[in-house]
Amino acid sequence: MTIKFGTDGWRAVIADEFTFENVAICAQGVANYIKEIGSSDQGLMVGYDTRFASKDFAVCAAEVFAGNGMRALLCDRAAPTPVVSYNVLVHATAGAAVITASHNPPQWNGFKFKPDYGGSASSEIVAQLEEHIARISKKGVSSLPLSQAMSQGLIREVDPTPPYLEQIKRLADLDAIKKSGLNIVVDVMHGAGAGYLPTLLQGAKGSITEIRGEVNPAFPGMHQPEPIAENLTLLSKLVVKNKADVGIAYDGDADRLGIIDETGQYLNTLQVFALLALYLLDVKGDRGPLVKSLTSSDMLFKLGELYDVPVLETGVGFKYAGPLMIKENALMGGEESGGYGFRGHIPERDGVLSSLFLLEFMVRKEMRPSELLKYLYSKVGEWHYSRRDVPFNAAKRTGLQQKLDDSSAVKEIAGMKVTSTDTMEGRRFRFDQGWLIVRFSGTEPLVRVYAEADTPERVESLMDGAAALLGI
Repeated sequence: MTIKFGTDGWRAVIADEFTFENVAICAQGVANYIKEIGSSDQGLMVGYDTRFASKDFAVCAAEVFAGNGMRALLCDRAAPTPVVSYNVLVHATAGAAVITASHNPPQWNGFKFKPDYGGSASSEIVAQLEEHIARISKKGVSSLPLSQAMSQGLIREVDPTPPYLEQIKRLADLDAIKKSGLNIVVDVMHGAGAGYLPTLLQGAKGSITEIRGEVNPAFPGMHQPEPIAENLTLLSKLVVKNKADVGIAYDGDADRLGIIDETGQYLNTLQVFALLALYLLDVKGDRGPLVKSLTSSDMLFKLGELYDVPVLETGVGFKYAGPLMIKENALMGGEESGGYGFRGHIPERDGVLSSLFLLEFMVRKEMRPSELLKYLYSKVGEWHYSRRDVPFNAAKRTGLQQKLDDSSAVKEIAGMKVTSTDTMEGRRFRFDQGWLIVRFSGTEPLVRVYAEADTPERVESLMDGAAALLGI
């Protein structure tokens, strides 16, 4: 088989392609890459999430690093990906291997590599990793059993939590949130983010209720541990029942954020991205470039004009956004999937820090989420958005791709005139009143359709138009 990295790492179905043998090959590829760049002495962090056998796969990776004479700092517990990424900086390692499939369905697992800057691997690094991995066979893997590696000091367990919590205390105004009396419900979706918000806000005047905090690799009650509307019906009901001020949700490895407002309504990821940017620019008075994936909101361009900051657009995935954040010293980076990163932290998505900044915004403006959204619209106008993920038979991909390629000549969709089109990522159509993007998922057999416009009706019409275009 060929191991290919998607928007952030390699993912596959457990016991099919995601096996101990393939994880070991993946780890050996990382080890060879680290040797090539001359960073073997720095060692590597190894983290994992709450999925089935994630710890066992992490031990497998650590044993391979040890077998190559490299120090492996193995997390002693499941931890969010941003926590592991931050520990790369704390321990000055050459990077981190993280066993996680993030938001994928329960039968999946994955392998992420985070370089020494503590963010998603750039496209250039991914290409090098894939080259190394492709040259490795089962016989080309060096491994040292855990007990032997630990006795030799090559594998050491570390608790990644304390340094991360100290970092968050420096970045977020926890005292203001604690004193506010906010009533918060947080859904950690049986993932690695369990316990973080209650710990950070311990002693708060208001209440912090955490749900689905126990480990359950089956992720019951949801299609997959992704904090989108269809998976947050329980959170929505509890927000209304508890008369909470806000509902917060993290995905399986807590690098994504979902928000339910005080009425039980889901705020989409483009609205949350714009709200976080508005908080930094308008309330905190910070300045710096904003980095957005092309599937993120045009509201960011409006904010850029309003606060005189550049807005830089990238392809989908933090493998593009993170390196650009570093290069441009960006104030914030984000993407449609609900992942947002911030200057002064790591060039990486962090669901926990994102949620705390939103809580700060609520406290500073004395507004609940629906009111913050109205405040945002008073600045940039009203925008609506939706996304559809359409499964397809892998055998039909070539035909679908051909239809997408042939759509370059399309002049009108759903009665709206196409003003421009490009292929930065899939196919993007621009209109006077919004945009439409059709692209293939980098990790799953899905066609992703995204649309933003000034009315909900236009959004749905555009998405129906895309489906008709491809015959899906």
